[in-house]
Amino acid sequence: MEVKTIFDLIEWSRSLHAQLAQCLSHCAKIHPHERAVMLLEYLASAETAMANMVADFEHQADPKVARTYVYDHMPHEPVKTHLECDDHYAQLDADAISGEVFDFHEQIIDLYRTLLGKAELPEVEELMQMLLDMELNETKLLVHQVGRMDDL
Repeated sequence: MEVKTIFDLIEWSRSLHAQLAQCLSHCAKIHPHERAVMLLEYLASAETAMANMVADFEHQADPKVARTYVYDHMPHEPVKTHLECDDHYAQLDADAISGEVFDFHEQIIDLYRTLLGKAELPEVEELMQMLLDMELNETKLLVHQVGRMDDL
């Protein structure tokens, strides 16, 4: 998807979270190790919830702000991660799975920070800050919950 406006950015981000959720869920059904299956199922549900949270921004954003162009500030490949839904995560252990998912979130956080730093209008800055805060808070929660799974 080509990201030209903030609305495109929100849709793209929602789509990435939904796609990751679908892939993690798919791999949970075929992974041979119970610990990894539990992790994949938890991460899939968390990604689905995040996709829904991002979708809420589509409905809440002021249409004028949502139509603001961001393509001049978007990196060529904003997120470098495994985006094809094959059996990739079914071949990884739990630590590698969580590492890749956390890296995915860090890349989105870095992108939001970059775009926030380049925001020229207060309304755009506010929306980018809200997206960044949501991603940061949900990623912290995800890291904490995955860490608790390791304690079990």
